[in-house]
Amino acid sequence: MKGIVDRFEGNIVVIEINGHTQDISKDMVNTDVKVSDVVELVNGKWVSKKEQTDKRKKEIKSLMDSVWED
Repeated sequence: MKGIVDRFEGNIVVIEINGHTQDISKDMVNTDVKVSDVVELVNGKWVSKKEQTDKRKKEIKSLMDSVWED
């Protein structure tokens, strides 16, 4: 299962999964995970997928650049 980290709220990490947000205990999320990271549930722990996160950030930047072109 994959998702995108939306935000942190105290001991809860809000992860968007298939277009819906879910509250996940911070204990189930790897300590290096940050907001906007693509994450995957591996052996009961949500871990950051760096390559997919970087790809997603590049795609978003490209979209933003095309919207804000002069």
